[in-house]
Amino acid sequence: MAQCACERPGWQKTKFSDGAWLLLAESGCGDKAPDAVFAGNEEIKMSFTENNRIEYKEKLTDNLEKYVVGFVNSKGGEIYIGIRDDGSVAGVHNPDEIQLKIKDKLINNIRPSILGLFDIVAEKRDGKTIIKISLSGGMEMPYYIKQKGRSESGCFMRIGSSTQPLTEQMITDLMSKRHPISLARMPSLHQDLTFKQLRMYYAENNKPLNENLAQTLDFYTPEKKYNHVAYLFADNNNVSIRLGKYAGKDKLDLIGTEEYGNCCFVKAMQKIIDRFEIENITQSQKRGLKTRLDKKLVDKDVLHEVIINAFAHNDYSRGDTPIFEIFSDHFTITSFGGLVEGLSLEKFFNGISMPRNREIVRIFKDLEYMEQIGSGIPKIISKYGKDSVSIDGAVMQILLPFDFLGNEDAAYSAAGQKTSLKTSLKTDLKTDLKILNAIRRNPAVSTIELSEILNLSISGIKWNLNKLKKDGLIRRAGAKKGGYWEMINGRVKSGE
Repeated sequence: MAQCACERPGWQKTKFSDGAWLLLAESGCGDKAPDAVFAGNEEIKMSFTENNRIEYKEKLTDNLEKYVVGFVNSKGGEIYIGIRDDGSVAGVHNPDEIQLKIKDKLINNIRPSILGLFDIVAEKRDGKTIIKISLSGGMEMPYYIKQKGRSESGCFMRIGSSTQPLTEQMITDLMSKRHPISLARMPSLHQDLTFKQLRMYYAENNKPLNENLAQTLDFYTPEKKYNHVAYLFADNNNVSIRLGKYAGKDKLDLIGTEEYGNCCFVKAMQKIIDRFEIENITQSQKRGLKTRLDKKLVDKDVLHEVIINAFAHNDYSRGDTPIFEIFSDHFTITSFGGLVEGLSLEKFFNGISMPRNREIVRIFKDLEYMEQIGSGIPKIISKYGKDSVSIDGAVMQILLPFDFLGNEDAAYSAAGQKTSLKTSLKTDLKTDLKILNAIRRNPAVSTIELSEILNLSISGIKWNLNKLKKDGLIRRAGAKKGGYWEMINGRVKSGE
């Protein structure tokens, strides 16, 4: 057979020694199996086998991530959903639903992030709908299945027509070739960014931003495109911050999850802080007739430090975001990236700081969320000890145990009855004060957001807002949509 020579876009003409020829669809080039084969003007029905660039799946399976990881750790390839192993077309039902499931799997279950490395489309073959996933080879190898971690059970590579696990040595070799990625040099996936929320936070701190905002805050790449830092602080983004709440001391009984983010990073962080303030209740215990002891479950200042540090020092270049969890006896805050290269564990515990995200830290300092860099860890250690901080490779987890008044479990008497511990738990702020505090932190806060922060119904929030307006404490300024709350005579006012 002679060499291929493309004679018109999308097709290749191949001659045989006897003068006959075949016209192959474009994907027939190189390693790819042809989509269709023609002899003259007649299409020949043929079946093709999988190879190092092609994977067939009759239906969407739970282990799709394995094959995706294999391709992005190699030179890329294509996965077809709705085609049997022998190449015959089975088709799929509900293609829109399947595409959404695939996108969710690829975004949430693979690390580092492979956004920009895949495309998902529906196509017609033999009158049936199939799904085609096109994958490019990645630059941040080794990619891995998030649940399995960077291990032999989580890292794969495409070899021939099979997907094989990487050995520990192969993983180590790939890691050694990687270079730290600067968020400032990573171009944003979206360039139509706005920063109204960030401007508002700066204005609140008497540091209004001018038209050179992007230049001032290092929001440009060297090529003058918005970078990933700009994306994080933009009014609209797809960065999700998740919080989980559990009924017990472990993850066996999940009460529910809440999703924050998709907004300016400062706003997302403040929402998390407000949420933990609600959970970090004040315990009140009577001691004598006129004496009472009030105490938070965890130290308020330490809790704020941990939350802010998680946002400031997390490694966002891999697509990971901090995780916040609430248990019956502790809070857990998890961030990703581990120790910055060159920072030893001893230096870390002694408060030596090497910021991973210089641009984020700068903004947090501008807005007075952070004071002295490096003071957070010593403060945590002095209150809760080194055991409260766990570092396992690229994962850092800080556990803050609750300091209960009295015996949490409550001892049992000989008769098997629980002894009485007259400890009442109550929030240290009434609902109206909580609303005022939330408005003070974020004048643009909405009724829905207040409902989420205070864990009250929307009708309950509206009732309290109306009460605050009648009391002359708050008012609404600006348009109905996009407006904000104002303070009256140094106090806050409300609107609709």
